[in-house]
Amino acid sequence: MTTPTDNKKTVGIVGARGHTGAELIRLIARHPQLELTFVSSRELAGQPVSAHIEGFAGDLHYESLSHEDVGARGADAVILALPNGKAAELVAAIDAGKPDTVIVDLSADYRFNSDWYYGLPELTRDAYNGQRRISNPGCYATAMQLAIAPLLDQLAGPPQCFGVSGYSGAGTTPSDKNNTELLRDNLMPYGLTDHMHEREVSRHLGVPVEFMPHVAQHFRGITLTANLYLQQAMPLDAIRARYRDRYADEPLVRVLDEAPWVSRIAGRHGVEIGGFSLAPGGKRVVVVATLDNLLKGAATQAMQNLNNAFGFAELTSIPLDQLHAKDGAA
Repeated sequence: MTTPTDNKKTVGIVGARGHTGAELIRLIARHPQLELTFVSSRELAGQPVSAHIEGFAGDLHYESLSHEDVGARGADAVILALPNGKAAELVAAIDAGKPDTVIVDLSADYRFNSDWYYGLPELTRDAYNGQRRISNPGCYATAMQLAIAPLLDQLAGPPQCFGVSGYSGAGTTPSDKNNTELLRDNLMPYGLTDHMHEREVSRHLGVPVEFMPHVAQHFRGITLTANLYLQQAMPLDAIRARYRDRYADEPLVRVLDEAPWVSRIAGRHGVEIGGFSLAPGGKRVVVVATLDNLLKGAATQAMQNLNNAFGFAELTSIPLDQLHAKDGAA
C-alpha cells in the first residue's frame, strides 16, 4: 500500500484485471490530485502493475483483497469494476470501514437505485449534490441517451436503437461474444428484448426504449443508430441545431453533419453524434452516435464522476487531444 502525498485523494480499484480496469489505471496515474493506492485482482495478485499497463511507473502490485480488506484500506474513493451482482457486499464492507468513501460502481447493480447518483454528467450533472455513491451508466446506455436526449420532448413513440459493439464489451471471461474465431466475418445478435441497457435508458429518460444489441469482430467502440419518430415535422437544419445547442458546452460531445465512424472513435475519450437523416414527411429522423465503450462508455465517465465528487475540474486527467478523431482521419 502506498502513502498519499501532497494532499492527494486516495483511490482503489476492485476488478482491475479487465479492459476497463486497465483504462482506469492509466487515467488515475496521470491525475495530479489522485493517488492509486491499491488494485485488486485475484488472477493477477502479486504481479507488478507496470508489467501489464504500458507506461505505468511505480512499484504498485496487484493484490487479492477480501471485501473486508477493501473496507479497511480507508481509501477516499473506490471504483468497482466487477460483473453485475457483485457490488453489494463490497459496498457494505466499505460502509463499515469508511462510510464517506466515494464509490463509483461500473456495474448495473445500482443504476436503478434512486439512492445512488446516476452519473452521466452531460445529462445529469445538475442533479449531483455531493452524493458519495455514484452509479456509472452502461456503455450502450450512454450512447443511446446522448443520441436521444435533444429530441426527447418531441418523441411520438419509443426510440428504436440498433447497436453494435466491439467484443471488449463482453469482458475478459471467455464466451461466444468475445471469441474472435466465432466473430470473424460475423455480426452476433444477442439480448434483443429486455436488455439491461434498454431498461436502464427507459428508466432514466422516462420513455420506453427499444434496443437491439450486436457484437462485432472489432475490439473496441460502439455504433448506435437511433430511429426517432417525432410528434411534428421538423426540418433537418432545426434538428441539427437542437443537437449543436444541447452539446455546445460539452467538450466530450461533438456533433457532426456526416455519420461518425467507430474506427475513428476507438481509443478516444469523446462521443460523436451525426449522420442526421430525415424521412419524407419530416416526422422520422435517424441519428448515429459512436463512442469507445471502454472510455466514455466506462473509464472516462468514471473519471468525470470522480472529479465532480472531489470538486476537481471535470476533465482533469482526460487527454484533451484524444477526445475526438481529427477531421478526415480514418
